Amino acid sequence: MKLNFKKLAVLALALYLPLQSMAWGQLGHRIVGQIADCHIRNKTRKEIRKILGNESIAMASNWADFIKSDPAYKYLDSWHYVNLPKGLDADGFQLFLKQDTAANAYNRIQFLTSELKNKQLPHDKKVMYLKLLIHFVGDIHQPMHTGRREDLGGNAIKVQWFGQSSNLHRVWDSDLIGSENLSFTEYARAINFATKAQLFTLQRQPLDHWVYDSYKIAENLYTVTKPESRLSYRYIYDHIATANQQLLRGGIHLAGLLDEIFS
Repeated sequence: MKLNFKKLAVLALALYLPLQSMAWGQLGHRIVGQIADCHIRNKTRKEIRKILGNESIAMASNWADFIKSDPAYKYLDSWHYVNLPKGLDADGFQLFLKQDTAANAYNRIQFLTSELKNKQLPHDKKVMYLKLLIHFVGDIHQPMHTGRREDLGGNAIKVQWFGQSSNLHRVWDSDLIGSENLSFTEYARAINFATKAQLFTLQRQPLDHWVYDSYKIAENLYTVTKPESRLSYRYIYDHIATANQQLLRGGIHLAGLLDEIFS
């Protein structure tokens, strides 16, 4: 019986681990949502409440990952990321975005934003589209969601995280920020600092700038994180500030976008 129990425990762990490979993980998405909630206008908050009811932006932020278990939503898979080839300069990046017509996080954020501005949009669509938008804005700030197609945004780059098997994508989804051992509200309070000038600039920064900033970070991560690397405290020291920067920018960008839609 003991042997069978151990086998079941290992199987349960194996089934559980893939659920952690969601963009920013549950924790990261909720941090972005919590920060956004701190910076939206009162009118925006009232309009969002009409759509989400008592569900907060933070708690609505993971719906797009939860529904992956339903095959009916399989078509949304590519909406979570935008694959970009290596070595693009600013002009090449802009050209690639314009020519890439397949559904991706960049053009679906544009689509959802346009749809949510439609006052005649049915309520059930408003609920779904708002939850998707909240999530995909978070996704696009996770650098590996602007990674390369050939390695599945870093998923195929295997590394060790404190002696446990992981991959570059998962490190940035959940391992890195999970190492801080904070709740999403604690984490948001710890990093939610921006001057008025920074808020003004970030809330008006266009979507393509968000994506390009993430892409440049991803390009650097490909250089400094080699396959089979053994990552631990030094990696946290070197990269946690970048992760925090992206979480904060994600929240502020989301707040600016929601204000644009609902104010």
